[in-house]
Amino acid sequence: MNWIKPLINSQEIQAADDSLTLGETMSKEILLAFDLGASSGRAITGEIDVEHKKIKLQEIHRFPNSPIRVNNHLYWSILALWSEIKRSLVKAFNQYGNKVVSVGVDTWGVDYGLIGSNGELIAIPRSYRDPSNLKAMKTLLSKISREKIYMRTGIQFTPINTLYQIYSRLLETPELFTIAKTFLMIPDIFNYWLSGIKAAEFTEASTTQFLDPRKRNWSYEILEELGLPTNIFPEVIEPGTLLGKISKGIVDELGISPEISVIAPATHDTAAAVAAAPINENSAYISSGTWSLVGVELNEPIINKQSLENNFTNEGGAFNTITFLRNIQGMWFIQEIKRVLELRGEKYTYEELTKMAAEAEGNIAYIDPDNPRFLAPKNMITEISKYLEETGQRKPSSIGELVRLVLESLALKYRFVLERVSDLTGRRIKEIAIFGGGSKNWLHNQLVSDFTDKPVIAGPSEATATGNLLIQAVGLGYIRSLRELREYVRNSFNLRRYEPNHSSIHDDAYNKFLELTEETE
Repeated sequence: MNWIKPLINSQEIQAADDSLTLGETMSKEILLAFDLGASSGRAITGEIDVEHKKIKLQEIHRFPNSPIRVNNHLYWSILALWSEIKRSLVKAFNQYGNKVVSVGVDTWGVDYGLIGSNGELIAIPRSYRDPSNLKAMKTLLSKISREKIYMRTGIQFTPINTLYQIYSRLLETPELFTIAKTFLMIPDIFNYWLSGIKAAEFTEASTTQFLDPRKRNWSYEILEELGLPTNIFPEVIEPGTLLGKISKGIVDELGISPEISVIAPATHDTAAAVAAAPINENSAYISSGTWSLVGVELNEPIINKQSLENNFTNEGGAFNTITFLRNIQGMWFIQEIKRVLELRGEKYTYEELTKMAAEAEGNIAYIDPDNPRFLAPKNMITEISKYLEETGQRKPSSIGELVRLVLESLALKYRFVLERVSDLTGRRIKEIAIFGGGSKNWLHNQLVSDFTDKPVIAGPSEATATGNLLIQAVGLGYIRSLRELREYVRNSFNLRRYEPNHSSIHDDAYNKFLELTEETE
């Protein structure tokens, strides 16, 4: 049943009940979500109204996040992120006091750290964009076949996966694994620092490409074959697990309440966002941010030769679901174009870039968003220009044409992936839900609708934080099912609908795109 209503013309999240403001109902409890993305982090509170099944969000702190290049490697400033988490805790406690009852962390996937026997981090976590991963992937796949890895893990092949990251470190510095006591993914590290508990939350662990989604545990056979010590991998826990109260050390340091519960939500940001997505059995979804995650929600993984050939992934979702999807580089292109322009002294807001793209000529050229050359180029604009030159296509003559070229290419790639989804699942997709930060880009949403010839439902833009908060509510016992969780979403946010303006122009563009991607594979 489609419960997406009411649909209104609004690009931003809006409270369903505008008369309710924070502070008016002091009895409502406050949950705190730390939503850390690959380009920024946010601390967002959720005021939960159990009686009316609503949640109201407020951003209390925002901070930048980006990898730092040191020589030939890219690292995360994990201690800077930890400092921002602690600053956010103080802000939340100063604003709400003892009404803050729980905290939960979600982050991007695939990246990890190692904890020593003294409980300390023993190496700075690297970014998934680190250039060493591609070489490690090629070496590893010469030892273990793609089919063997996929049939045990159901995860798509991409050099960003933890499997190749950890193998790269093993080849470079094997001594790290002789002193490592515990392997933790990035959100698990923060949960450990918050609660003192070392555990691997299922949805994040599923992004590693060495977890079996059917057994919901590590694929020890693969780890042993690579020579990795299997005793460093902790217990896998379910999203919504109550880890305990916040640690005494943090309470003493920050002067906050000792009664705050630490809950592992769906710690992978995609899983959190999909949990809060306005989807049903007829929907596909696009979790739109730095990456675009394109797929459908399933009850069981699909792991067979066809899904392997099409490079689909079976990542963990909340409430025993599987997020069956393909990863596509998404708003990363626009973020990098904006960054390069700023280095040139040309500063534009995202809204200005979108407006220029809307006014620019369309269908002048296309790129394949999955081409590895776009993973971490030093200059995205130059890299796109080189790609167009090598493929014999017209180069954009303005910033607007460049941005539109990227947005159209993304829409075409989504169409390609969604056609594969229908083939693999047997589902007839009737509409597409776009959520996350990218859902605020109205031109992107409209182009997706036009090129796929399907209605698009856009929002909520803070789907990840919403999912984080509502799965915390699961851990607290307020929510008992995925259907009930999405009822909170339905009651709390208004969404926007885009109808397709599809024509033969879009089909001709798709055929050109298919020819291009075949030539460059």
